[in-house]
Amino acid sequence: MPSDNKQIPNNVPAGLEFFHAPPGAISGDRVSIEGEEFAHLTHVMRHRPGDTIGIVDGAGMAYVATITSIHQRVAHCTIRSIHPGLHEPSRTVTLAVGVLKNPSRFDMVVEKASELGVRTIIPMLTGRTIPRHAKISRWQTIALAAMKQSGRSVLPDISALMTFDEILDSAKGDRLLLHEQATVPFDAHVTAGENAECTVCVGPEGGFTEAEVAAALSRNWKVVSLGNRRLRSETAAIAAAVRLIS
Repeated sequence: MPSDNKQIPNNVPAGLEFFHAPPGAISGDRVSIEGEEFAHLTHVMRHRPGDTIGIVDGAGMAYVATITSIHQRVAHCTIRSIHPGLHEPSRTVTLAVGVLKNPSRFDMVVEKASELGVRTIIPMLTGRTIPRHAKISRWQTIALAAMKQSGRSVLPDISALMTFDEILDSAKGDRLLLHEQATVPFDAHVTAGENAECTVCVGPEGGFTEAEVAAALSRNWKVVSLGNRRLRSETAAIAAAVRLIS
């Protein structure tokens, strides 16, 4: 790792473009960018030696670096400053969303939730979920692009497909289930403070069944409302993320 005197948490140039390099591509103050990221860096964005770029490793570290050379489809960079936890929220948010009939709508949930700072996204099977499969690889690609777009330093985890009951039993922190008939305000059961955790469940088209709501209540989940308007699943998921992270 570069020396401590390069750690400048807030001194990131405005408008910096971020690229991904996994931790294994970083050694001391040197970074190697290759593969698809190399193609994006050189052929799409047309960066050249001497340019300043941002680098995120997806594991919580961000760097400001200078491209020093480009050789045999590898861009070699020198780190100028280190920015641990760059643009990461203090609250750890997990968003479990029923898989939606229209694939593009779930794509949007992954993209926007990743940009906003959600840590884990879980595609969920419920009683009213129609698709019974998940496009994990596609969603991981979307999450990676969104991480770079927003300058986050942590790559959101796209979970394997989980059932509603599995999520009820495994969730950590504040546990909120969104329901259009709930009367309790969303914010009523959100813990404030640093390092808080929260899991939010959002149903698919058609929402949760009465049995699912009862199951959540029996496991001490809080059934809450985002307001009087009836929202699409993807809108509710994004609205919940905004409320928890902003």
